Amino acid sequence: MIQNELARLEAAGRPIRVGVSGAGWIGSGFVAQVAHVKGMQVNLLADTDVEAARQAFMAVGWPAEDIVETDKAVIAEDALRAGKRVISPSYSLAAQLGSVDIVADITPSPATGAETAYACIQNGKDIVLVNIEADVTVGRILHKLAREAGILYTVSSGDEPGCLMELWDFVTTLGYEPVVIGKGKNNPLNPKADPDLVAESARKADKDPYQVASYVDGTKTMFEMTCAANATGCRPMQRGMKGPEATLENVSEIFALEEDGGITSRPRSVDFVQGSSMSGGVFITVRIEDRRIREDLEYLKVGRGKYYTFFRPYHLWFLEAPISVARAYLHRQTTLVPQDQPVADVFTIAKRNLHPGEILDDFGGYTFSGLMDEAEEVKKFNGLPVGLAPGAEITRPVSAGEIITWDDVKLDEDSRVVQLRRQQDALE
Repeated sequence: MIQNELARLEAAGRPIRVGVSGAGWIGSGFVAQVAHVKGMQVNLLADTDVEAARQAFMAVGWPAEDIVETDKAVIAEDALRAGKRVISPSYSLAAQLGSVDIVADITPSPATGAETAYACIQNGKDIVLVNIEADVTVGRILHKLAREAGILYTVSSGDEPGCLMELWDFVTTLGYEPVVIGKGKNNPLNPKADPDLVAESARKADKDPYQVASYVDGTKTMFEMTCAANATGCRPMQRGMKGPEATLENVSEIFALEEDGGITSRPRSVDFVQGSSMSGGVFITVRIEDRRIREDLEYLKVGRGKYYTFFRPYHLWFLEAPISVARAYLHRQTTLVPQDQPVADVFTIAKRNLHPGEILDDFGGYTFSGLMDEAEEVKKFNGLPVGLAPGAEITRPVSAGEIITWDDVKLDEDSRVVQLRRQQDALE
């Protein structure tokens, strides 16, 4: 058991030493959770906002005098060997240090995830992403480069894609035929949502309005289901998915194949449902032909008929991520990795009329949102991957609701995430 292995490391005074990128809400939450995990410690926390990193360590009991700020490897190594904690504006520093065993990127930024992961690949350090946005944008090339370098690359559990992979392993190991994989969403999509629209709900939840708006405008859901799609080979039923209202009682009937009265045109599709009863959870609807197995599942109150939905009612995001880190370090076990060929992508849609010279803001912002489609289709219309949108400069007019293409923007070609995406696209 992972718990026993970690307890032995704790008793031996040899905890897994984790370097982390990201000191925002999710990064600081990961630091707080690891403080309760025996046999694991965060000893380096990188963020351009180094004060946020300092506060994250102090919140779990580290005194200010035992926190060293540096972007120099020699200084950081000396501090870690002395039992101190290191904060840094450099996302590549942790990968360079012998006193860091494994690195986790715990940000929602493709650019940060790409920088962190690439540094790990260059320095032979295993990398765990709690950053599905980076995986969707450049995960295939990162996974390829990591394999070639002999290091481990994985997306963690906790967010919906990782939790879905664990459920996927369960149902496919039992030989059940996946029909639809997906997540439950608790609010209707509003592609025009922006920080102003969600300001009050964000304030009540003490969350960043941009982050909250990215949930409401659908960008986050599109990232999540694309990540899961590219790991399993499941395809979206349509552009943006269907997102029907559903409950645990009727979801199997809704997602039955069309030939059996449902809305699903082909097995191995990906979608989401709306409604409070499945909100926050992940599910896989399967089709079972064997009458004996169906009778047993009915007796066990899993469902009735030919279709059954296996449902996990929660995902705990960064709070679960330490388990994936432990599995990666102790057993070199991945949680989720993209397949070699993509089946889906998330492209960029203008939220309002955009004019040459404007700079696209960020996920959940005022200028763009993301929409999922099959990868082949996105390639045909030259859609800009939404993971590259933040910071891109508009070079020609784009009307509200129109697709933003590669030809409509100027990108920072010195950016690691842009370079990796171009390298990834050259693989196809």
